[in-house]
Amino acid sequence: MRRERVVVLALDGVYPFELGIPSRILGAADGRYEVLTCSVDGRPVRTNADFGITVEHGPEVLATAGTVVIAPVAPSHLTEEVSGEVLAALALIRPGTRIVSICTGAFVLAAAGLLDGRRATTHWQVADRFRRMFPRVDLDPDVLFVDDHPFLTSAGAASGVDICLHLVRKDHGSHLANSVARRCVVPPFRDGGQAQYIEQPVPEQGAASTAATRAWALERLDEPLTLADLSGHARMSQRTFARRFHDEVGLSPGRWLIQQRVARARHLLESSDLTVDQIAGRVGFATGASLRQHLNAAIGVSPQAYRRTFQTAR
Repeated sequence: MRRERVVVLALDGVYPFELGIPSRILGAADGRYEVLTCSVDGRPVRTNADFGITVEHGPEVLATAGTVVIAPVAPSHLTEEVSGEVLAALALIRPGTRIVSICTGAFVLAAAGLLDGRRATTHWQVADRFRRMFPRVDLDPDVLFVDDHPFLTSAGAASGVDICLHLVRKDHGSHLANSVARRCVVPPFRDGGQAQYIEQPVPEQGAASTAATRAWALERLDEPLTLADLSGHARMSQRTFARRFHDEVGLSPGRWLIQQRVARARHLLESSDLTVDQIAGRVGFATGASLRQHLNAAIGVSPQAYRRTFQTAR
C-alpha cells in the first residue's frame, strides 16, 4: 500500500480549525497518508485565537513531502510579499510536489510567484484584495476549489474538507473518499460554488426553495431536463426559478445539471464496467462524444484515461 507523506505548513496567524483539517480527513483514509505539521523555524506558532501551537517539525520535512498544504492565516497577516523565512521554506519543496492551499493560503503561494498564469481560488471575502495584489493569477472566486496540477487551491474554512476529500478521491477512488466522508460525518461532495455562501439579501417571506426540484432532478439525470421542466416542477416562472436557483446554488440550472451528470458519470466509470455510451445514456448526455467533451472540460481527461487511473487506484 502506497503511503504518501503530507506536510502542513503552519504560519503565524494560522486558523486552528483549518490547520487540523488535513490530519483529520487524510488521517481517516485507512493509513494511506502520513500527515506532519511544521513551521518555518520549528518553533511554536501563534494562531489567530488566544493560544499558540507547538509543532514537532521544522521546514526540513517539506523536502520529504509528496504533498504540501499551506494552512490559512488571518487577513491581518496577508501581504504582497512573503518573508525570507517563508521563501526559504518553500524552496525546500521538491520540484513536482503537489502543493495545496486552504482559504487564504493561496495568498502565500501567489506572493511567492507560484500561481502566476494559473487558475486559483480563495475565500470570496478577500477575492477583490487578492485580485489587486496578484493580477497575474487567474482567480475564480465562485468555486469551492481549483485543481490546476500540481497546485490546488480552495475557498474558505470547510472547503479545506472538500479539497482533502478530493485528494483522497483522486488518489484512491470514490469508494475510499466516501468512506472517509462518512467517518468524519461530512458530505462526500458539495454541489455548487462559493456564491451560495456569499451574503445575500434576505429572501422574501415565504419564498420557495429550489431544493426539492434539485432532488427531483437528481433522480432523473437520464432524462433531457430543460429549464421549463425544472421551473414547472418548482411551480415558478422560468425567470424566477433561474434567479432563485443561482442565489441558492451559485450556478445556473444548466451548469448545475452538467456538473451533476459529470459527477454521476465519474462514479460509474470508477464502479462499473459499462461502456462510455451506456454511461452517457444513464447520466443524460446524448452521446458518448458528449460525455467525453464534458468530462474533458471538467477534469481534463478522457473517460478511458479516467477509468484506467481509478481502476489502478482501487
